[in-house]
Amino acid sequence: MLVVAGARPNFVKIAPLMDCLASDAFTAQVETLLVHTGQHYDDALSKLFFDQLKIPRPQMNLEVGSSSHGQQTGEIMIRFEPVVRDWNPDVVVVVGDVNSTVACALVATKLWVAVAHVEAGLRSFDRTMPEEINRVMTDSISDFLFVTEPAGLINLRREGVPDQKIHLVGNVMIDSLQKFLPLARQTSALRDFGLLESDTTGSVARPRPYALLTLHRPSNVDEKGKLASLLETLNDIGTTIPVLFPAHPRTRERLERFGLLDRVHTRWTTAAGGVLLTGPLGYLEFLYLMSEATFVLTDSGGIQEETTALGVPCLTLRDNTERPITVEEGTNTLVGDDAQRILTAARQILAGSGKKGRVPALWDGKAADRIVSVLVRSLERSI
Repeated sequence: MLVVAGARPNFVKIAPLMDCLASDAFTAQVETLLVHTGQHYDDALSKLFFDQLKIPRPQMNLEVGSSSHGQQTGEIMIRFEPVVRDWNPDVVVVVGDVNSTVACALVATKLWVAVAHVEAGLRSFDRTMPEEINRVMTDSISDFLFVTEPAGLINLRREGVPDQKIHLVGNVMIDSLQKFLPLARQTSALRDFGLLESDTTGSVARPRPYALLTLHRPSNVDEKGKLASLLETLNDIGTTIPVLFPAHPRTRERLERFGLLDRVHTRWTTAAGGVLLTGPLGYLEFLYLMSEATFVLTDSGGIQEETTALGVPCLTLRDNTERPITVEEGTNTLVGDDAQRILTAARQILAGSGKKGRVPALWDGKAADRIVSVLVRSLERSI
């Protein structure tokens, strides 16, 4: 079995799969090769994620690096093809919706190797999102489609995928969250950012109210006027509650290019209002901050799921989501980029009337076990 990861969100998803494959129940039955495409090429941050998530070192790193969507996808295919030819796996497992996902799925399919897509069936129905194209293409050529929520079943059946290929298994991101949350709470992230306050006796430190922000989608950060408007709205929220902003490297580059760094703080003081910009964080530190946040503002897909599992209100800075269960059952509210919608939703949460939600079915920390069981049974039948 060949498992592919390319970007940091992928690492969170493969961690429980690799852990399961290394367990006594499966290690004697399955030989596993882990390939890192190098799509996210920050060695220090990638190593941090691998260390924190206890993922074994990849046997192969394609070291693709950053480039345009077309160039990156093509380069991954060129470098991945000889790996598949040499190793000749029974199945290639891809996760999520990044360029590595679709590139490696295409290579495997063309070499007549089965493809398993973890997190299949998600649809935003917005073809301007590169991730949507990656999702649709990967699902169309996959042999095993592992689905996180019922909407995925509906989408895949509508697209003509046979039922025997589709498996509703739950969410591997929540597997990681449940396993690592106790460890995350041992980090010093809250203290490091001045987000602890003493109780009335002065002896017990507890989290102070704060909001956590992530922002990286091209639709939000690639146009100066749009990004400036969002920052103005976020600074309005910051007059009431601190907003901590661990910035994606691409987002920080846009802030610098557009001359917008003066709209955020780059050094923390307890008196500072508005938005505090920080560098990228490790998985454990970010998970701890997310779990204790008053609410989260994001345009990320995975964070919509994690906040639902944590019971933390989430305001998604998009008009659509490929994860509708987070809105229907979870804590997620779509607010787009409209200032009034964002501010109104934030005020409702601060007034104590934010969404409570519930954890969806099968988000129980056992999704990886179900996935590996399906794949191993299939491999045994094919021998």
